[in-house]
Amino acid sequence: MQREDALLRAWIDAPPADEAGELDGARWRCRSVWISDLHLGTPGCQAQALLDFLKQVHCEHLFLVGDIVDGWQLRRRWYWPQAHNDVVQKLLRKARKGTRVVFIPGNHDEFARRYVGHAFGGIEVAEDWIHETADGRTLWVTHGDLFDGVVQCAKWLAHVGDHLYEFTLKLNSHLNRWRARLGLPYWSLSRYLKLKVKRAVSYVGDFEAAVAREARRRGVSGVVCGHIHHAELREIDGILYANDGDWVESLTALVEHADGRLEIVDWSARLVEPAPGAVLDAAVSAA
Repeated sequence: MQREDALLRAWIDAPPADEAGELDGARWRCRSVWISDLHLGTPGCQAQALLDFLKQVHCEHLFLVGDIVDGWQLRRRWYWPQAHNDVVQKLLRKARKGTRVVFIPGNHDEFARRYVGHAFGGIEVAEDWIHETADGRTLWVTHGDLFDGVVQCAKWLAHVGDHLYEFTLKLNSHLNRWRARLGLPYWSLSRYLKLKVKRAVSYVGDFEAAVAREARRRGVSGVVCGHIHHAELREIDGILYANDGDWVESLTALVEHADGRLEIVDWSARLVEPAPGAVLDAAVSAA
């Protein structure tokens, strides 16, 4: 806990970076953005791609939907390159420039749940959130780990899985360096394996159904979550289910346009785009 607390204090006390032209660099404007599962503090975090996304988008509301910092891995081995600090500074800068930034901790950054109700550098920490879209829909925002039976009932197994996942990400990193030399696009080995394993597919379906049931019980129009690293936007028994994915495998975000329309944006497509500054155009679904 001492390392995580020290990290929080460092962010708060850090002098503001140069904010000149903060909004001028934003090429795309929307009403709200949801991102989760950044896993800052791990080699698998796609910090540069995330920073590129944050620089190019300007929004009124920015939701950090859990697992922003990977406290599990930081306790095992300290890893914090400059790019990860740049992401944090960008988030703090957005809060200073008028974006409402809400941080909802997940299981990997559960240490931050002790600070629910507080604000750090303008970033509000909340257990969960109810967001009203521009077209009047109410969305319950939660990380989703409370609906994961492995995390809740067998945390030791979740930690074992985390070690295996870290190994897969290292392998994936080597694989994508090889693909980049051949001019091939980014590809996630871990995501491919999860979608091919029948039990993993069943786990995703059970998780989605459980979260949607709770949203219905709460009387809202839909739910926005993360946790399972699987971006999705669809209706489940009349409830809008939106998962914003992650910034380790999928490189996805959920956005709300000015009219309330929701869209999942796949930023991994930009990793092989030759033209810098291309506009956001890699949506995979909308509702």
